[in-house]
Amino acid sequence: MSDVAAIERLVQRHRELKAEIAQVIVGQEDVVDQILWSVYTGGHALLIGVPGLAKTLMVKTIAQALGLDFKRIQFTPDLMPSDILGSEILDENRRFNFVKGPVFANIILADEINRTPPKTQAALLEAMQERAVTITGKSYALPSPYFVLATQNPIEQEGTYPLPEAQLDRFMFAISLTYPSLEDEIRVVETTTDDRTVTVNSLFSAEELLEVQQLVRRVPVPDNVVRYAVELAQRTRPGTEGASELVNTYLDWGAGPRASQNLVLAAKAHAAVSGRFSPDIDDVKAVAHGILRHRILRNYKAEAEGISDAAIIDRLL
Repeated sequence: MSDVAAIERLVQRHRELKAEIAQVIVGQEDVVDQILWSVYTGGHALLIGVPGLAKTLMVKTIAQALGLDFKRIQFTPDLMPSDILGSEILDENRRFNFVKGPVFANIILADEINRTPPKTQAALLEAMQERAVTITGKSYALPSPYFVLATQNPIEQEGTYPLPEAQLDRFMFAISLTYPSLEDEIRVVETTTDDRTVTVNSLFSAEELLEVQQLVRRVPVPDNVVRYAVELAQRTRPGTEGASELVNTYLDWGAGPRASQNLVLAAKAHAAVSGRFSPDIDDVKAVAHGILRHRILRNYKAEAEGISDAAIIDRLL
């Protein structure tokens, strides 16, 4: 199959996939889109929203519709790295055998990831970046494809541990969930308070998703689009040549090179599912908020004056 035909097929499959997910998840189309762009490019996503917005249900439904092996890890203050990765145990023959932890699945839901100490959060770093874990000097490959979809509560509460910048940067997207509209919330209440049962069909396989990821990476990108993505990331860095007065005034830290890479990759996915064979600058703009919001660090002045991440990114765009 040619790449042109493959992209046309992806557009149709993407539409069918969203319809399947919409049987369970009411509204939140932008959130679902960003998760799927992440999946199509092999990235990880962080879902940020108050309790009760169906973050866990959304991830589980997407995993079912994609036909992938799914495991949920509930992060708690007493969770240890071995509880995630697995550990070696002594069997009846006095030999050490490695028992795989829940991290060995295609899609991992890291639920309330900011409720566990940094040592356990860091246990995901190698898995997210290398697609492998190392136990007592031995490396174990993780299933392919592999995605970590994490959730966290934005409300500062007792017993939470902020994610370090190194781990935040491993997430391709940071996706902000908001309260549903009045009409959407009415539909949620109607569909969750009766006796109907919805079956989510699997529309993809692991092999098909790997082919989609390869297809997206083959999408050609014009030089001016690459330059725009790189310049956009560089403009977020205070104290550098391209930084504006806004950035120098309100940011302590800007996005690194991984942001530039993810802007281009996500723009490719955005263009592909829209039926276009090459992204333009508008595709970069469409994915910019999700990719930059967790990679810029506001200073005290920005917080004191109520200058949000979104407002700074809007000005940069």
